[in-house]
Amino acid sequence: MSPTFAQLGVPDSICRALDERGITQPFDIQAAAMADAMAGHDICGRAPTGSGKTLAFGIPLVATAVRARPHRPTALVLAPTRELADQIMTELRSFAGGVRVAVVYGGVGYGRQMEALRRGVDILVACPGRLEDLIEQGVVSLAAVEAVVIDEADRMADMGFIPAVRRLLDQTSPDRQTMLFSATLDGDVASLTREYQYKPVRCEVGEETPDVIAADHVFWNVARAERIGVAADAITASGSAIVFCRTRHGCDRLARQLDRAGIATAAIHGGRSQNQRTRALGEFASGRVQALIATDVAARGIHVQGVDAVIHFDAPEDHKAYLHRSGRTARAGQGGVVVSLVLPEQAREMGRMQRQLGLEQPITEVDMAAIAWLRESASHSEPARRSEPDTASRDSDRPRRSSQPRRDSERSGAGHKSRSRRSSRPQRSRNRNRNRRPSAKRAA
Repeated sequence: MSPTFAQLGVPDSICRALDERGITQPFDIQAAAMADAMAGHDICGRAPTGSGKTLAFGIPLVATAVRARPHRPTALVLAPTRELADQIMTELRSFAGGVRVAVVYGGVGYGRQMEALRRGVDILVACPGRLEDLIEQGVVSLAAVEAVVIDEADRMADMGFIPAVRRLLDQTSPDRQTMLFSATLDGDVASLTREYQYKPVRCEVGEETPDVIAADHVFWNVARAERIGVAADAITASGSAIVFCRTRHGCDRLARQLDRAGIATAAIHGGRSQNQRTRALGEFASGRVQALIATDVAARGIHVQGVDAVIHFDAPEDHKAYLHRSGRTARAGQGGVVVSLVLPEQAREMGRMQRQLGLEQPITEVDMAAIAWLRESASHSEPARRSEPDTASRDSDRPRRSSQPRRDSERSGAGHKSRSRRSSRPQRSRNRNRNRRPSAKRAA
């Protein structure tokens, strides 16, 4: 039996706040990472979407929070999308008590964000672009940041944010605690671990490709002129769906076409204001609209419970994009269907992508009965319909295929002294590669 939050060392005030929300038992990634995180160790965590990682890093941040001076936060969470950043902030505030949590991201005005920083923010949740903008304006300094979380690091890499993440890390305290969470730990993510973490405790939970494994997948051969009708029928058969397009224009056009076909839709993409994106997510989460039409940029920012289907209206760019899109359904133990509409000229490329993902389903003719059957089969074990957006730790719901967490601790020796402000954190040498990189390299 896994330990309780209290047994992991979580303060009583946070335990009570979680208990009021019905969160009483840690999930795998939380049980694996939380004690080491609160002890001040760097964490390198691999966990699928919906596994509870927001609480895994959020509770330690709140529990060890240091009171910040104006414009100088003491903890930082970096997130790749506005929606995810906003959800993390909301989640942390639900149990933060007197700890001040604020969020900064683009697409909205500067006024409220600047005012929050002027008053003082203990834990700052941020998207890299807006944060660098505010630093350049002299509104915020990262010199006092003692704990950093890089959330969805693989998505950061996919979106080209890694150079910005490096620049931001270089401005934080060289003795900081660095926690990194990602669905994969290779490529650019591995380089961040090598350069910016000090003997991290590795916590790995779930399947290597959990988003694919959890859902049922169908691939349909569809002529271009038939796609809109097929998409409308698939949405109706599934119940609710997120439909992915490659471009903003295509996203808006499809939303209008589906509206004319009688499907209530909302569009979400980078060209929409933050208020429009938030409203679209709220309408979809509450059931007021049946289909959310989205671009790839928005894929990782969509955390909604009970999505019945994902439809690839436009083929994904690559197998990673397929993963990111498809992970919006079959979350946290629920059933889900992933439908790919494959144009005849895309069949060969789709077959190659399927082989990369280990998906052996053939490309067949359209079969709506299959969607209805899959939905009915999933409903027998599926939780109740969604009623609210999934705030990044419901995330706290269990993944469908749970596995025992694997933890490889490489801890520093027992002789380290505690830090003055975070008494449990190991002292770190300021001369390590993971701390401040040479200015010439930083400029490059």
